[in-house]
Amino acid sequence: MTSDLHLIFAEVSLDIKLGAFEPALDKLICMKRWLPESYIFHLLSARASRGLKRYDDAVEHLSHCCRIAPSNQVAWRELIEVKTLQSQAPEPERKPAIDEVAEEFEQLSKALAGFTPPRATECFDPTPIAEQKQPFPDDASITVTTESLANLFIAQGAYKKAIRVYTSLMQLNPAKASHFRHCIDQLLEKL
Repeated sequence: MTSDLHLIFAEVSLDIKLGAFEPALDKLICMKRWLPESYIFHLLSARASRGLKRYDDAVEHLSHCCRIAPSNQVAWRELIEVKTLQSQAPEPERKPAIDEVAEEFEQLSKALAGFTPPRATECFDPTPIAEQKQPFPDDASITVTTESLANLFIAQGAYKKAIRVYTSLMQLNPAKASHFRHCIDQLLEKL
C-alpha cells in the first residue's frame, strides 16, 4: 500500500507540474479519508487548489501542513505566497466568504418583495353608535372573567351577565366563593 501511495503522489506531483490541476485534485480527493493527517497529501492538495485559483482551499491545506510540521519552512513559504495571491486576486476569482446573516436577510427581502398584504375589510368610517351599543346575548360565552368585568356589567344593568361572571369566578377562586355568592344574591334581588 505504501509503494502504491508513493506512486500516486508521484503521479499527482507530475500532473501539477504539467498544469493538470483538476485531475490531480480528483486523485487526491479519492484518498482524503485515508490520509487526514498526511503532510504530503495536504501539500499536494494545496498546490492543485492554488493552480485552480481556489485560494481559500489552498490556504486551508497549507495551514494544516503547518500544524502537522510546524518547523517545515516549505509549507510556511507557500502559505505566505498563496495569501498574497489571494489578497491580489480580483473579486470573481476569490471564493466569497459566506455571511449567513446577509444570506438570511437576502432571503427575507426576497420573501417580502413577493408579499401582498391582505385587503382591509374595515373602512375609515367610525362604527355607528347604535351598533356600538348593541349588547351581546346573555348566553354568549365570556372567556375572560374578572371581578372588574362583573362590576362593569352591573353598572350597565346587565345583571344576568354579571351573575355568569361571578359564577365562573367562584369556580376559579374558591377562597372568595362566599363573597361571590353574596354578590349573586344581591343581583338576584334586582332581577
